[in-house]
Amino acid sequence: MMPDYWEQATADLSAADPVMAKIIADYPGEVMQSRGDAFYTLARSIVGQQVSVKAADSMWAKYEASIGQVTPKRQLGMEEETLRGCGLSRQKIRYLGEIAQFFIDNDADAAWFVEKTDDEVMTALTSIVGVGRWTAEMFLIFHLQRPDFLPLDDIGLQRAVEKLYPKQLKKDYFEQKTREKYERIEKVAKKWRPWRSVATWYLWRSLDPVPVEY
Repeated sequence: MMPDYWEQATADLSAADPVMAKIIADYPGEVMQSRGDAFYTLARSIVGQQVSVKAADSMWAKYEASIGQVTPKRQLGMEEETLRGCGLSRQKIRYLGEIAQFFIDNDADAAWFVEKTDDEVMTALTSIVGVGRWTAEMFLIFHLQRPDFLPLDDIGLQRAVEKLYPKQLKKDYFEQKTREKYERIEKVAKKWRPWRSVATWYLWRSLDPVPVEY
């Protein structure tokens, strides 16, 4: 599923920011997709933690082939040896199990998340062992498709802004502490409101050979 706001967002971003306009023009017809499956998105986010897009895609393909249907019940029934054979670390295997148990314990269907605010979703998800802020942010952007979320902790976003907006960040940017760096990125991102999630997706796209999906 694609966001119903995508066309309006790309038009507004192109009008507000020449750099963003060029990126959008470089990838015509490409859009952020949601699979409409909350557990699938979170599981894929866990698999993609701290590895390249290419490596994550490879591991996910093996995982999906092994599990068959990606569901909490199927995950809890998987043998660790099988999951290790997909390239998953013991830590990621534990996290996948924790997420699966959360979904079963809370009967967390699609409506369960949609009815919550960004902060409520963040609080619920980060209460799960293995789900940090970054994973919850990917969930908000890709599964819930919240249009104006800026994942400041994401390395890809940081690298893209550093590469494409050096003048706006100013020369002493790399000498600043993390909080000050985030504040400067937030200033650059002001022109992207109310479509910061869309802008972030295009910044990721500018760095990776394939679209980011979760």
